[in-house]
Amino acid sequence: MADVFRGLNLLETLKDSIENNKLSDVKDTVEDLLISRINLAAVGDRGDEKATFINSLRGLSPGDEGAVPSPSPAAPEELAGYPHPKHPDFRLWDLPPVPSTSPFEPERYMERVKFPRYNAVFMTFTQTVQPNSVEVFLEARSLQQHTVYFILFAVAKDTEKSLEEKRKASVEVLTSQGVAQPKVYVVRPSTLEKFDFPGLLEDMGRDLPEIRAHALLLALPTLTSTLVTQKKDAFKALVWAAASLSGGVSAIPVPFVASMVDSSVAVRILTKAQVSLCLDNESVEALARQRGMELTRLKGLRTCVLSVEVTKGEVKKRLAAAEKDLATASSKLVEMAMPRHARSVSRSFTAMLQALNSAIDEMAADAERIVAAAFGEGK
Repeated sequence: MADVFRGLNLLETLKDSIENNKLSDVKDTVEDLLISRINLAAVGDRGDEKATFINSLRGLSPGDEGAVPSPSPAAPEELAGYPHPKHPDFRLWDLPPVPSTSPFEPERYMERVKFPRYNAVFMTFTQTVQPNSVEVFLEARSLQQHTVYFILFAVAKDTEKSLEEKRKASVEVLTSQGVAQPKVYVVRPSTLEKFDFPGLLEDMGRDLPEIRAHALLLALPTLTSTLVTQKKDAFKALVWAAASLSGGVSAIPVPFVASMVDSSVAVRILTKAQVSLCLDNESVEALARQRGMELTRLKGLRTCVLSVEVTKGEVKKRLAAAEKDLATASSKLVEMAMPRHARSVSRSFTAMLQALNSAIDEMAADAERIVAAAFGEGK
């Protein structure tokens, strides 16, 4: 999964926007990342596997508040939406299966389920992909909607051999209907870190618009240490952008205003980081239940106070400490991080970068320890 979201240069994109004075674009980007605005849809039979998949994408287990029950209470033709409990603008939609009737008009089905409104659509199945589902895929491609993916769910009775046979049969169906370079991803809904889900994420990272890809990244559970690293990098880009918007690029620096980035914005960013890295108490408790681990052990891996609770007092304290510490900071490195026309910005901008980036590094280190303990990485 080392290549997930490779090629997305969020910081460079934000810098270009600042350089070209496109501040509204940067503001929209910051807001989109903070709220993780993205819509994903899963098409297919409403069984245990699909419910588990939608729950796992939101970090939930059966029985958790807000989890999709199985069997689904949704009416057969209903579009059922499920918001993420911690990222409410990240919504997963449970769409009814594509009809197997013939003749079939993909346009009518797509209109009924509002197909174009989803940032990505998963065509799910447990046996072999149905021809009419391929028709929907091809119609989406003709409309330039390229974020549609075929997912073969691994069920409890599946073996490695049976899964490969199902995948092969599905690829043959796709090929016979004119799909070039067909891909079928094998996914075990209860353990997304296994099988092909990491590869699916990698492909989505390339296919989705850059900001949507990062919005997805920040809303996903921390399944691997690679995802932790990707989240950390995205938050550092977010810090830079927020600092710039809050006055760091002002032509007339205002010294000692703690700061150019309002502490409430800093609190919002670090709160988002805490939740995105799954460090908050609810996320750690859920992970302990899912993995059958001792809760106190996982909670004890959080060594940064901000991993446990993000408070305005702690953020202000770190900003003040960074301001005092600037004499030992590498001014050259800080200068390289700034827009060309803002090389003479106030110390507050620099303090914000130093304080929040340091906090994010500490929180990410805690997340990596928890991932290693829960998922066995590094063993």
